[in-house]
Amino acid sequence: MNEDPMTGGATSIRVLIADDQDLVRTGFRAILGVEPGIEVVGEARDGSEAVELTRQLEPDVVLMDVQMPGVDGLEATRRILRTVDPGCPPTDGPQDAVKIVILTTFDREDYLFEALQAGASGFLLKNASADDLVESVRIVARGDALLSPEVTRRVIARFSAPAPATEPRRPPELTDREFEVLVLLARGATNAEIAAELYLGETTVKTHVSRILMKLGLRDRTHAVVYAYENAVVVPSGP
Repeated sequence: MNEDPMTGGATSIRVLIADDQDLVRTGFRAILGVEPGIEVVGEARDGSEAVELTRQLEPDVVLMDVQMPGVDGLEATRRILRTVDPGCPPTDGPQDAVKIVILTTFDREDYLFEALQAGASGFLLKNASADDLVESVRIVARGDALLSPEVTRRVIARFSAPAPATEPRRPPELTDREFEVLVLLARGATNAEIAAELYLGETTVKTHVSRILMKLGLRDRTHAVVYAYENAVVVPSGP
């Protein structure tokens, strides 16, 4: 994020818009440009340009269309997340590496899962409301997962182990407390909700989440959800 030269505090979320349609980019810029704390720093017309502008402009969030000429949004996402953050361990917070939100007019599961596997932090249909678009940018910028209840159900169905254990499987790398936090995180709980459930401070929860991501080699909370269901950390049929 940008810093205020007077205070040194974070003042804005830097956003790059990547879409091959001029009207779409103009519309997104108009919506985001009037929001306090959000700055549109550039526009890309295809995936190759999105990769290059990400290197040059260092945005916090990239809004990435899927279907673009030449390099599409999914391949651009793979390239960006390989080159912008090579080997950097993940953390939980607004100082994370660039976050990518995949935008598409097509509600297709192959796009959803390819986007998650490519490293995207969220998935949003272009028919979402202006408020949803703004909130999505804020959510991923602060390091939270951007998975709607419908998307979460699809993730559970797609990534759940075929024959899950009757009891959740605790990753051996995690402490008991970290395991409890991961289970709640996978069920979509926010830091505040986890803190209330486990009688912890939000700062403590954030520290636990950071350690979970580090230990398991996960990029962010979205991929922690995928990991949890894929590895039967959370059993969908359980209580």
